[in-house]
Amino acid sequence: MESAADTSKVDFIAVLKYRTTEHGDRTTAAASGYRPQVKFDFAEKQTSGAQYFINKELVFPGERVDAAIKVVAVDFFKNALTEGMEFEFCEGAVTMGVGKIKQIVNPELQRIS
Repeated sequence: MESAADTSKVDFIAVLKYRTTEHGDRTTAAASGYRPQVKFDFAEKQTSGAQYFINKELVFPGERVDAAIKVVAVDFFKNALTEGMEFEFCEGAVTMGVGKIKQIVNPELQRIS
Protein backbone atom coordinates (compact mmCIF):
# COMPACT_ATOMS: atom_id res chain seq x y z
CA MET A 1 0.00 0.00 0.00
CA GLU A 2 1.37 3.36 -0.98
CA SER A 3 -0.24 5.45 1.74
CA ALA A 4 -3.16 5.63 4.12
CA ALA A 5 -4.62 8.37 1.95
CA ASP A 6 -5.33 5.74 -0.74
CA THR A 7 -8.52 4.40 0.85
CA SER A 8 -9.39 2.24 -2.18
CA LYS A 9 -7.10 -0.45 -0.77
CA VAL A 10 -8.37 -0.47 2.82
CA ASP A 11 -11.42 -1.95 4.51
CA PHE A 12 -12.24 0.65 7.14
CA ILE A 13 -10.99 3.78 8.90
CA ALA A 14 -10.77 3.66 12.69
CA VAL A 15 -9.52 5.63 15.65
CA LEU A 16 -7.03 3.49 17.59
CA LYS A 17 -6.04 3.83 21.24
CA TYR A 18 -2.82 2.06 22.11
CA ARG A 19 -2.51 0.77 25.66
CA THR A 20 0.25 2.11 27.86
CA THR A 21 3.27 -0.13 28.39
CA GLU A 22 1.92 -1.13 31.81
CA HIS A 23 -1.35 -2.37 30.30
CA GLY A 24 -0.30 -3.69 26.89
CA ASP A 25 3.33 -4.86 27.18
CA ARG A 26 4.44 -2.77 24.18
CA THR A 27 7.54 -0.75 25.07
CA THR A 28 8.37 0.71 21.65
CA ALA A 29 6.47 2.70 19.05
CA ALA A 30 4.44 0.93 16.38
CA ALA A 31 5.21 1.94 12.79
CA SER A 32 2.59 2.53 10.13
CA GLY A 33 1.98 -0.87 8.49
CA TYR A 34 1.93 -2.71 11.87
CA ARG A 35 -0.14 -5.94 11.54
CA PRO A 36 -1.68 -7.11 14.81
CA GLN A 37 -4.67 -9.47 15.01
CA VAL A 38 -8.11 -7.80 14.87
CA LYS A 39 -10.78 -9.16 17.22
CA PHE A 40 -14.48 -8.22 17.35
CA ASP A 41 -16.71 -9.34 20.24
CA PHE A 42 -19.24 -11.00 17.91
CA ALA A 43 -16.72 -13.41 16.31
CA GLU A 44 -14.40 -16.15 17.55
CA LYS A 45 -12.24 -15.73 14.45
CA GLN A 46 -9.46 -13.18 14.23
CA THR A 47 -7.39 -12.03 11.29
CA SER A 48 -4.37 -9.85 10.72
CA GLY A 49 -5.27 -6.20 10.23
CA ALA A 50 -2.60 -3.91 8.84
CA GLN A 51 -2.76 -0.42 10.36
CA TYR A 52 -1.76 2.46 8.08
CA PHE A 53 -1.59 5.56 10.28
CA ILE A 54 -3.08 8.75 8.91
CA ASN A 55 -0.75 11.77 9.10
CA LYS A 56 1.67 9.89 11.35
CA GLU A 57 4.44 7.32 10.94
CA LEU A 58 4.88 6.17 14.57
CA VAL A 59 2.49 5.68 17.48
CA PHE A 60 3.81 5.28 21.04
CA PRO A 61 2.17 3.33 23.88
CA GLY A 62 -0.72 5.35 25.31
CA GLU A 63 -1.33 7.39 22.13
CA ARG A 64 -4.37 7.66 19.84
CA VAL A 65 -4.24 7.71 16.04
CA ASP A 66 -6.59 7.55 13.08
CA ALA A 67 -5.70 4.64 10.81
CA ALA A 68 -6.79 2.94 7.63
CA ILE A 69 -7.19 -0.79 8.33
CA LYS A 70 -6.75 -3.59 5.78
CA VAL A 71 -7.82 -7.03 7.03
CA VAL A 72 -6.37 -10.18 5.49
CA ALA A 73 -9.51 -12.36 5.70
CA VAL A 74 -12.42 -10.09 4.74
CA ASP A 75 -14.78 -13.13 4.72
CA PHE A 76 -14.47 -13.42 8.53
CA PHE A 77 -16.32 -10.10 8.95
CA LYS A 78 -18.44 -10.03 5.76
CA ASN A 79 -21.77 -8.19 6.23
CA ALA A 80 -21.04 -7.82 9.96
CA LEU A 81 -19.47 -4.40 10.66
CA THR A 82 -21.03 -1.03 11.44
CA GLU A 83 -19.64 2.43 12.01
CA GLY A 84 -19.08 2.98 15.72
CA MET A 85 -18.31 -0.71 16.34
CA GLU A 86 -15.40 -1.35 18.70
CA PHE A 87 -12.65 -3.96 18.40
CA GLU A 88 -9.38 -5.02 20.01
CA PHE A 89 -6.02 -5.44 18.34
CA CYS A 90 -3.69 -8.03 19.79
CA GLU A 91 -0.32 -9.74 19.58
CA GLY A 92 -1.11 -13.32 20.55
CA ALA A 93 -3.02 -13.25 23.84
CA VAL A 94 -1.90 -9.69 24.69
CA THR A 95 -4.24 -6.82 23.80
CA MET A 96 -2.20 -3.92 22.43
CA GLY A 97 -5.15 -1.54 22.18
CA VAL A 98 -8.69 -0.89 21.11
CA GLY A 99 -10.25 0.70 18.07
CA LYS A 100 -13.55 2.17 16.95
CA ILE A 101 -14.71 2.13 13.33
CA LYS A 102 -15.24 5.65 11.94
CA GLN A 103 -15.98 4.72 8.32
CA ILE A 104 -16.44 1.46 6.43
CA VAL A 105 -14.74 1.68 3.05
CA ASN A 106 -15.22 -1.90 1.80
CA PRO A 107 -18.98 -2.42 1.15
CA GLU A 108 -18.60 -6.21 1.62
CA LEU A 109 -18.06 -5.60 5.33
CA GLN A 110 -21.10 -3.38 5.92
CA ARG A 111 -23.78 -5.04 8.03
CA ILE A 112 -27.00 -5.54 6.08
CA SER A 113 -29.98 -4.15 7.99
